[in-house]
Amino acid sequence: MSKLGRRKFLLYGSTGVVASLLLKGCAQGSDTGTGDPASSSDTSDAAPAATGDGIKVGILHSLSGTMAISETTVVDAEMLAIDEINAAGGVLGKQIIPIKEDGASDWPTFAEKAAKLIDNDKVVTVFGCWTSSSRKAVLPVFESKKHMLWYPVQYEGQECSNYVFYTGATPNQQIEPAVDWLLENKGKDFFLVGSDYVFPRTANTIIKEQLAAKGGKTVGEDYLPLGDTEVTAIITKIKVALPNGGVIFNSLNGDSNVSFFKQMQGAGLEPDKYPVMSVSIAEEEVKQIGKEYLVGHYASWNYFQTVESPENDKFVKAFKAKYGEERVTNDPMEAAYIMVYLWKQAVEAAGTTDIEAVRKAAVGQELAAPEGKVKLLPNHHISKTVRIGQVRDDGLFDIVSSSEGAVDPVPWNQYVKETKGFACDWTDPNKGGKYKV
Repeated sequence: MSKLGRRKFLLYGSTGVVASLLLKGCAQGSDTGTGDPASSSDTSDAAPAATGDGIKVGILHSLSGTMAISETTVVDAEMLAIDEINAAGGVLGKQIIPIKEDGASDWPTFAEKAAKLIDNDKVVTVFGCWTSSSRKAVLPVFESKKHMLWYPVQYEGQECSNYVFYTGATPNQQIEPAVDWLLENKGKDFFLVGSDYVFPRTANTIIKEQLAAKGGKTVGEDYLPLGDTEVTAIITKIKVALPNGGVIFNSLNGDSNVSFFKQMQGAGLEPDKYPVMSVSIAEEEVKQIGKEYLVGHYASWNYFQTVESPENDKFVKAFKAKYGEERVTNDPMEAAYIMVYLWKQAVEAAGTTDIEAVRKAAVGQELAAPEGKVKLLPNHHISKTVRIGQVRDDGLFDIVSSSEGAVDPVPWNQYVKETKGFACDWTDPNKGGKYKV
């Protein structure tokens, strides 16, 4: 269940649209976090990251461009974790030195910056990316260099890399439970709305297969280019396809959501008859769009700020103390926060920052996270609690449904014919990234 980002690149890796037509190619400068003892502009001759006084890690997100609205908040969460760890003595007795790079909402720039962090800055790991397009752009870099990326955002699955640890949800931990809940509580007729790129199209492929298997019906499906705000035609199609009401499953990302929800309300499509279930809108996006347009609608996530637990109370209080009482936390931020701690535990279990040793030690790591207990499994994804939330008057979410415990991740989707029956296990050399169960 996910967030507002994932924009700008249409159908990366799935439709053959020429990427160069959509990219800004605006590589940005880099910086380190406040008070960092080194800057990335002077690390081309740096010693290996785990020597000297600190351990260098990369932070690679969009600090500018269309994705900055979502990704800068993730950086805040990662920096909070790093600051807490450093204040408690660091990792293996050394301070973490974060080196930030700006992917600039441009996927080739992400690949370029990933290579720089690995080759020039000598980081021992990278925390980064948001969109599936940015992740797929950097994946060849990490695989060719046998390095390590920690990725914090829910995504479409259909991937399992030995060089990535995924702390966001797979579809069976977000999208599929949301469809099940809607079928049980809101109706069987679905109109699918999404941004025109890999995540929404893959998600909707899964949803259509799931609906067909469970007696639901896809009455319509439409897409907008990332960042497009011309939603009038989609609203009209929804009214025609669902004249008496029905479910709208929303995987729009970015600014398109602002226009979409405003025009939904303007057209009289209220949540009592036209409930919208979103997988890319969380607390931060509700705040940006305007809570008055979203009250009564739904989102599917693993974490909401309103989760009641000592771990979440501590996380929310620490975040607000650092960044301001008006700030909110959300699912991608929590997934980013806990991935830093999971990496720390893996390093300490390995007794070294050596990448291969840490990669092996990471599997099996457990954490009492703000969302609940999580465990990193052999497929390099984590177990997660599934939650459905409804937007309330203050812009936060009432949790209306929650799984009884953590749900194990399934990277290869079991509704899609081509991947049904496949799994992933990086602890067994005879299985690896994709094997038939």
